[in-house]
Amino acid sequence: MTVDVARVRGQVPALGDGWIHLDAPAGMQVPEQVATAVSSALRAPVSPPGGVFPASQRGGAIVDAARRAVADLVGAEPKGVVLGASVPSLLERLAEVLSAGWALGDEVVVSRLDDRANVAPWTRAASRAGGAVRTAEVDVETCELPSWQYDDLLGPRTRVVTVTAACGHIGTRTEIAAIARKVHGLPTPASGIEPLMIVDATAAAPYLPLDMDTMGADVVVLSAAAWGGPAVGALVFRTPELLDRLPAVSFDAAARGPERLEVGDAPYALYAGLVASVDHLAELDDHASGSRRDRVLTSMSSLRSHHDELTAYLVSELRFLPGVTVLGEPARRIPTIAFLVAGRTAQEVAERVADQGVCVLIDPGDQGALEVIGGAEIGGVVKVGLAHYTSRADVDALVRAVASC
Repeated sequence: MTVDVARVRGQVPALGDGWIHLDAPAGMQVPEQVATAVSSALRAPVSPPGGVFPASQRGGAIVDAARRAVADLVGAEPKGVVLGASVPSLLERLAEVLSAGWALGDEVVVSRLDDRANVAPWTRAASRAGGAVRTAEVDVETCELPSWQYDDLLGPRTRVVTVTAACGHIGTRTEIAAIARKVHGLPTPASGIEPLMIVDATAAAPYLPLDMDTMGADVVVLSAAAWGGPAVGALVFRTPELLDRLPAVSFDAAARGPERLEVGDAPYALYAGLVASVDHLAELDDHASGSRRDRVLTSMSSLRSHHDELTAYLVSELRFLPGVTVLGEPARRIPTIAFLVAGRTAQEVAERVADQGVCVLIDPGDQGALEVIGGAEIGGVVKVGLAHYTSRADVDALVRAVASC
């Protein structure tokens, strides 16, 4: 089965602006059905759940549908899905509630491959509790995150291990399942509190079929904007019962389950768009059939094959150009690539390719793997990412534009 890129492009109205959008790491362009779902929900009477009148029932139905959609995306239960405004705010909230039970000397393990949003909350939480932060390092040659180092990083005081499923700065995919086996293979500590494996799947979700059990994740973090959905985030708990054992942050004393970690009024229109965005993912392969979960897995598997081929072509073409250096050689990657052009700053390259109608991103190179290899010291790097609507012609246009720099 394959993804019909021309058909997908026809569903994204923003592509009519005449630009070639290779800025997917900043969020994909929005499909028409997502925009329509948000607009329709804004026009309809919607009120907070709990009432007996139709507007209130509609609000409850939208929230329930959003939880089911996210659950179908990662193979989880809807009652384990916490919805929120953004990944950074949800991670900050999660770190706060989990660290409430930490003691002096407890440890968290973060990774140098992760985005700052998945490192800073845990660093602050450990500091508040008098704990320690241990960091998994990247291989500076390949920009991979070796899983073997976790044998030395994990210990009886480990409370949280947080790692990205894929790096949104350089494209590296991590050995999530291998790391999770090490985390869950630790002897049960005297405290009886087993460590949690928290996976930031924000960069991976637009490109890969995800399954919480296969990954071994206890909590998965997602941002719908990454795949063309609205600007909302989600925390997905593999064991929903854990939610009722955590301190509640909701202002509603009667809140149960995921509502315990949700604050403020729900953005119902955006949640309606979230549902439409997952439906869009499920329809990328128009031969997919079965439940939405089955269709998501089929579509994302087809998409991965398409992107693997297109990414290999892009990397090969860029490396063929004189003076161009593609950063990192991970064995497995998502279609996000960082590169340099000799004698040009990232800003200059971005401006030159923009003159030819191509959108690329400038990464300051001051965090994660790019910081390790000195990205900030060389004036940042150019970053591009393929989307569901990216064609081979788009890639060729980028290569021509970079060749002219």
